[in-house]
Amino acid sequence: MKLLLHTCCAPCSVYCIDYLRNQNIEPTVYWYNPNIHPYTEYKARRDCLKEYTKSINAEAIFAEEYGLQTFCQNVINNLENRCTDYCYRVRIEKTIQYAKQHGYDTFTSTLFVSPYQKHEKLKQICEELAQKHNINFLYIDFRPGFRQGQAKARELGLYMQKYCGCIFSEEKMVLTHTNERPKLPEGFEFLPVKKSVNIKKEKDNKEQYMGLLLEADPSEDMINKYLKDGDLFVLTYKDEVAGIAIVLEIDKDVVELKNIVIKNQYRGQGLGKKMLKYLADNYKTRYKKMIVGTTENNIPFYVKQGFDKYEKTIKDFFIDNYEEEIKDGELVCTDMIYYSKKLNSLETE
Repeated sequence: MKLLLHTCCAPCSVYCIDYLRNQNIEPTVYWYNPNIHPYTEYKARRDCLKEYTKSINAEAIFAEEYGLQTFCQNVINNLENRCTDYCYRVRIEKTIQYAKQHGYDTFTSTLFVSPYQKHEKLKQICEELAQKHNINFLYIDFRPGFRQGQAKARELGLYMQKYCGCIFSEEKMVLTHTNERPKLPEGFEFLPVKKSVNIKKEKDNKEQYMGLLLEADPSEDMINKYLKDGDLFVLTYKDEVAGIAIVLEIDKDVVELKNIVIKNQYRGQGLGKKMLKYLADNYKTRYKKMIVGTTENNIPFYVKQGFDKYEKTIKDFFIDNYEEEIKDGELVCTDMIYYSKKLNSLETE
């Protein structure tokens, strides 16, 4: 096998290259990422990868194209789907083109290590293009090694980016993480904000929340399997019920977040994050970790809240357990993907 490994950055390459070498596969690293902006970011990621591949004696090819204008022209009318409709496709196409021209019979990508990517859609695109161009696609789910690779990258002092790549993801990062208070005119001051969020455990009459629980899990039969034995928490915001969560003990070390939902009118205000932090604090003295099963679209949210260790995938879970088709946005849900969050220092890898 002569493998061309499309590589998005040095940190993501760490585990992928180690894994492949342990399988006696020596990949050639291929850099082609015209979706990374601005140029200072593009250069930082590229130069870091150059130094890293040199340090581990890995062959690396760098296809230079800082394609800001071309990128914007191709995604501006469909920003919501820019990753799947353009970013993935243009990079994989270019990788295959180089592979075919230079005698590589197989390709894959470090994008498969990141829980932030749309994994199944990326896999679908790779399979489609592999068939179109008559080349082998080596599919490996590298996600179980994501945390390990990131930890090693930090130890090595590699450049760790803060956002996916394009200027629109940078904008989202800036808007999400900017917490500076606005400056007030001289003589004015901020008034203290009265605490308006409260979370408590509800022991009685859990069935009254069934309507809200169904927004996250559309099967009453499935909910009833964990409603009785699970701990139900109610989040109130300004004295109104705004969210619900149910946590179920799996064994003496593990609890599972079975259901979490915030009412539509209260979403986007950080209430889901507050609920997850409360739950982690509530269980951390008694359990080692909390797991959550979710769909692909929701993985980035949970990873950002500390659920950063991939556990397992149950294939066709939603097909086998639900009578009707389950959709998350435009994604038809098939597999249940589990991630975990470490709750205390007693957990072992």
